Amino acid sequence: MTIDRLTLRKFLLQEKEKHGLDQDMMLLLEDIATSCRIIAHQIRNGPFLDILGAAETENVQGETQKQLDVIANDIFLSHCSNCARVAALVSEEIDEVIWLKDRPRKGDYLVYFDPLDGSSNLNVNLSVGSIFSVVELEEDLSELSNEAVLIRGSEQICAGYSLYGPSTSLVFSTGQGVNGFTHKIGSGEFLLTFPDMKLPAETGEFAINASRFRSWNAPVRRYVEECIDGEDGVRGKTFNMRWTASMVAEIHRILMRGGVFLYPRDAANAHMGGKLRLLYEANPMGFIIEQAGGRASTGWERILDVQPTGHHQRISVIMGCRDEVELIERYHDEAGD
Repeated sequence: MTIDRLTLRKFLLQEKEKHGLDQDMMLLLEDIATSCRIIAHQIRNGPFLDILGAAETENVQGETQKQLDVIANDIFLSHCSNCARVAALVSEEIDEVIWLKDRPRKGDYLVYFDPLDGSSNLNVNLSVGSIFSVVELEEDLSELSNEAVLIRGSEQICAGYSLYGPSTSLVFSTGQGVNGFTHKIGSGEFLLTFPDMKLPAETGEFAINASRFRSWNAPVRRYVEECIDGEDGVRGKTFNMRWTASMVAEIHRILMRGGVFLYPRDAANAHMGGKLRLLYEANPMGFIIEQAGGRASTGWERILDVQPTGHHQRISVIMGCRDEVELIERYHDEAGD
């Protein structure tokens, strides 16, 4: 049986009619979808093109780049520059903000992106993804600087990600809930396959990198130990633990079936503020999680309320089903940590 599914274009047109979605945002989202489709093609053909290995470069964080990190970044830069409203691009892979306009105006867009999250998974054929976020300027800018893009996540007007797995998913929100699309191979189209994605309040699953156990602070260790204790512990039920080393894959699984994702600030990364980046990882994923009815926190405060201090700033990240995140926040509060 063939199901008649909305194309991305038809969905965006409906959002324009129902919620006043701006036409320039429609065009930008279509450019982002094109970027993701091209990146997915490059990943599928990576072994034949010999582009799965490391590049001879490092990104601004001092991490060795994969060849596909660089390729994905170039693809995003090329296509996101098409929209006349885009004033600046902020990428994980580039040190400085890329300004496309000499005199950005009120209403112009700032686009933040991690072009290829989880690229260490490429050589073992596991899921990777791309993350993006859009903020609209509230006033004209008289000076171009890195500081001009330091805007709270609560000001995002759109955020999303693409997951490159057995199929290519595109999930995003423009502030009216979360919707997921799947690329239909051979057609070039993204079709609506997961409308109005919602998180349950409770869950029996969590995702954390257990190799960092010795570095965790007391509240995180307490939470994980209680989950592991299962039915015999204070939680009174069995929890499953997952870890795929790709934030996109973790968050997508949580959106599909519930859970909580933790990459907290710990003793080993506290000098950096955490591991994940605020502007182009934590903020967009936090926006998506909240739009799906979940909660996104540092352990101490809502992620989207954090005032950025740098465009490559790192932060503690705990997000997913609301009840679990609130419990972890309570443990932080009780510990005074």
